[in-house]
Formats: sequence, structure tokens, C-alpha cells
Amino acid sequence: MKNQQFMTFFQRASGILLHPTSLPSRFGIGDLGEGAYRFIDFLEKAGQTIWQVLPLGPTGYGNSPYLSYSSLAGNPLLISPDILYEDALVTREDLDSFPKFLSDYVDYDLVIKTKFPLLKKASNTFQANVSSELYQNFENFCDHHSYWLDNYALFMSLHEVHQGKTWRHWDKDIATRQPKAIENWTERLAGSIFYYKFLQFEFFRQWQRVKKYANDRGIHIFGDIPIYVAYDSVDVWSNAELFCLDKETQAASLMAGVPPDYFSSTGQLWGNPVYNWKKLEEINFKWWIVRFKRTLEYLDIVRIDHFRGFEAYWAVPQGETTAENGEWLKAPGEKFFQYLKNELGELPIVAEDLGVITPEVEALRDKFNLPGMKLLHFAFDSDRANPFLPYNYTNHNCVVYTGTHDNNTTVGWFAERSFEDNVRITDYLGGICPQGINWSLIRLAMGSIANQAIFPLQDLLGLTETARMNIPGLADGNWRWRYSFEVLTPELINHLRFLTELYGRTTY
Repeated sequence: MKNQQFMTFFQRASGILLHPTSLPSRFGIGDLGEGAYRFIDFLEKAGQTIWQVLPLGPTGYGNSPYLSYSSLAGNPLLISPDILYEDALVTREDLDSFPKFLSDYVDYDLVIKTKFPLLKKASNTFQANVSSELYQNFENFCDHHSYWLDNYALFMSLHEVHQGKTWRHWDKDIATRQPKAIENWTERLAGSIFYYKFLQFEFFRQWQRVKKYANDRGIHIFGDIPIYVAYDSVDVWSNAELFCLDKETQAASLMAGVPPDYFSSTGQLWGNPVYNWKKLEEINFKWWIVRFKRTLEYLDIVRIDHFRGFEAYWAVPQGETTAENGEWLKAPGEKFFQYLKNELGELPIVAEDLGVITPEVEALRDKFNLPGMKLLHFAFDSDRANPFLPYNYTNHNCVVYTGTHDNNTTVGWFAERSFEDNVRITDYLGGICPQGINWSLIRLAMGSIANQAIFPLQDLLGLTETARMNIPGLADGNWRWRYSFEVLTPELINHLRFLTELYGRTTY
């Protein structure tokens, strides 16, 4: 099935980039209820066959899907309260007690304050009153996923009881995972551990329904694997030997990031610990292979965020406050992808190959026939040799975007450029189409030779910079944008389908 999905995905197609938190819902944040199904219906009617999402893991400070407490768990904030009600896990009164939320932005503080008590009540009801059949499904889920779920539920319980402190500030015995401490805390926190396991059971039960609904309509779910994991995560706590940590303090001795680039004159210091690739190689990359296999249980295709880090990675010493003073260190990318290919066969992977890309990175990508990325927002920043200009695409095996979640909206991007830049862009396009610069770039992408063309929903809607999803380097205030049902109009559906058919990106 995976190989069939892989081959179908890499035919000429198009789709929409939209994270589930942006879906409509009366509970303050997008979820896996009605909004998800109506969005899939929109994709089908508009001739789209790809729904691209960001990482789906549980988020911490800043609400970034790229800084998750686990690389394998799901975000409980995406659980639909309406489905909990349908399953008799909460009452109508529980739902009616929710406040009136903003419809266009997520107020994370208010969502967290109101939604988690509801999820706790649902867990208590499930434990006390659920049918034997559903409880057996829960136990089967826990058994099947015990290799990551046990550690995750314990980690989140410990995180809660330590009032959100980073794991290295816990008591030394549990911070360093001494067997007796693990045993004692597991017994002490049994109730909380059940709750966190229930949240994962419910998330993946709802997600699999959404995914099946999409797949049954010929739509592939295209997701993300961030190359790095958050320091304050179960991944690092339970696999400390696989990361570059200070032996005394357990802090990251080498931090991930990128040098100065398009987005920042001082680079981007992400703060994630970089991998101990020597140790990973000694265990035949088992941790990474398990991560990919697990991810492909709930996604059809994955994009590796910061792919170039598998060839060489920017490592910044502990104590630095910007990414300027780092160095490139080699990673065993070719050996890793060969192991992965031996396990998976054809790799259902897209390489995010933006930024500082060398011939060695391109060779690694091409050796395993991985599609790269083309961004039209980057196409007009230099001369006619710019590789993001569509006439310079030399290979169909790529994915073209107007912009991504890290870019401004197309309308915002055009508005912030100089008059001279915009004249040149307009000349290249042969004029701006009546629907605006956003549809001009969508047309440009649709008509390119790239196998896939993907657009943020904000660009279909012609929204300004206020709808931007993320500003790289800004720690707070991102990931908030949402839309309302009524903006997906019949006119929008018809126009998108017309262009999709015009440029040969539909299945007949």
C-alpha cells in the first residue's frame, strides 16, 4: 500500500499546506472533528490530492510544532470535543460551558486552560464507564505502542509533577533514569500515566479516521519530520547517549541551528542538541529507523525538515546566544539513508533542501531520488540564473511552493518588496492576473514542470501578512492563524479546480 501511495504521490499533482490547528472549530483551535472532514471535502471538490501538515506532536512553550515533547506522540489539543461527546465521554453541558473564542486566531493560553480539564474528565469517564470492547482497543493500542508510549506517558507525568521544569532539573536519579527511580515514579504516577496514554489513544483514533477519509478520496497526507527534537523531550531524556550533552550538567554541549541566511543576519540558534552520530551509527541508526516507521503509520509521505543536516550540520557551542559562532560538522547521511532504504524500500520522502546547499547535499538527495523544494518567493532575489525561477528547473522530481509556513503570505511578500522588485516580478509574469499577485504565483507554480505544486491556504485566500503562520527566530506569537468555513466558497473551489485541470494536475 505504501509503495502504491508513494508512486501516486509523485505523479503530477497539487495540494494545500494547512496545519490542523488552523481548521475551524468552536473550541478555540482547529481539531480533528467536522472542520477536518469539511476541509478534505474542499480538497476533493477542488481537484487537490495532497494535504500537507506540519509536525503533529504535543507542543510546549511557544506552541511550535517543531519543538515537541515527543517525536512520536500526537498533540492532544487537536482532539475533537465533539467526538468525545459522541462517544459519551463528556456531556453537552461540558461543551456548552466553553467560552466564545476568536475565530481567526488561536488564544493558546485560553485553549489550554479550558480544553485540558475537559480531556481529563473524558479520561476519567473512559476509565470508569467505557465499554469492554473500546477498553480492549485501548489496551491493544498501549501494547502495540509500548516501545514509545510508556516512556512518553511517564515523561509527561513527571513534567507535570515537577511543574514544567526541564528534565535535567529533576532529582538526579529520575533525570538520569535510574531503574529504581523509574519503578517508583511509575507506581506513584499511575493515574497520570493512564491519562497521558488515553490522550494518545484518542488522538490517534481520531487521526486515523481523518486519514482514512482523506485516503478514500484520493488525498495523501504529507507531513513533516523535523530533523532535530526538542531538548526538553522524552526523546532526549530516554536516549541521552544519542545526543551531544554535557556529561556533568546534561545540558546540550552542541546546539543546532543555521548560520546567517535569508531569514536572519545572525543565523538561527534553535537550541536543540545535535546528534551523537557516532553512537547512532554503532546501533545501525535504530532510533531513526523506528522514528520513520512510526511516522509512516499516520502519514503517507514525509518531508525531512532541514535535510542538509544529514550531510553536514551547523553546531554551535554551549553558551552562545546567536548562531554566528558555529562550525559545519559531517554527518553519515549516505550510510543512514541506505539503511533506511533497506528497511522501507522506496523512500516516501521529500527533502527540504533550502538554505546553504552544497553540491554534497544535492548529491545525497539525488542518490536516493528524493524530491527537493522550490520556493517562488525566493525566485526574484538575484539574477536570471536563480535556481528557483521555473525556467531553471532541470528536474520534474521536485515540489514547488509559493511560500511555506516560514514565509510571509504572497500578498504580504509582494507588499514588502521595493517598487523596482515588483516591476521586475510583474514583467516576468507578463502582468498581474485580475485575481491578484497570489493567484499569479499559483498559476506560475501550477504551470511549472515540478511534479507537485503546493500552496498555503492563506495564498488561495489572498491574505496579508497578518495571516502569516510563523516568523523564524521569533519565539512567541506564532502558529496562531485560523480560517472560517465560509471562506471556502464555491467560486474558490471552481477557480482552483479550473487551474488544476488546466495545468494537468488532476486525476481523471
